[in-house]
Amino acid sequence: MSGLSGTSVIFDLDGTLVDSEPNYYEAGRQVLAEHGVADFTWADHERYVGISTLETVTLWKREYGLRATVDELLAAKNRRYLELARTATRAYPEMRAFVELLAAEGVPMAVASGSSREAITAILAGTGLDAHLRTVVSADEVDHGKPAPDVFLEAARRLGVAPADCVVVEDAAPGAAAAHAAGMRCIAVPYVAAQADAPEFATAGLLVRGGQGEFTARAAYDWLCRARWRSTRIKTLRTH
Repeated sequence: MSGLSGTSVIFDLDGTLVDSEPNYYEAGRQVLAEHGVADFTWADHERYVGISTLETVTLWKREYGLRATVDELLAAKNRRYLELARTATRAYPEMRAFVELLAAEGVPMAVASGSSREAITAILAGTGLDAHLRTVVSADEVDHGKPAPDVFLEAARRLGVAPADCVVVEDAAPGAAAAHAAGMRCIAVPYVAAQADAPEFATAGLLVRGGQGEFTARAAYDWLCRARWRSTRIKTLRTH
């Protein structure tokens, strides 16, 4: 029997499984430029890492005083992003290896993301990760995006598992907060290295401070096995 029997893993997508943030930035830069915002920088973009596209464009409308409706901005950003995502999204090699390790052990897995379902599906298909990641939840399908726990709780429901048996893999502070609120353990791999000290990441069971450059599939797998052993031992002690 696998050392991970009884464990399920829920992955964030953008910045966690795949390096899609450059595409999100470029799509956002193009849309904002069309609406008269000519100086949207990467540093500006980093403020929106980890929240849904809908929440991002809602904030844009208020912060930049845009005349377009939220629906119009959302449609434009999703359209631009999909054009880029279909041809230019790279899966992180060690994350791909981690998914393959878990798949070989028969670990139930899901993707829970702030992206649209269409974008998630396109990226998973384009990178080949859809071979192992077939359960998908978009923030568009639940009432509240991260840092609310809704997407992770819905992923657990669709997998048919208890939240306490799930481990979330996340790159952003709102996602780590959402995992904690869902009662799930978290492997945090900060996309923005300067945010590693964010209080939300302090709740993570495993914090890979150096981000993707420091993350390895084997180290994450070994941590999962140890965490599962500790959890099983605690349950055993409580019943005796």
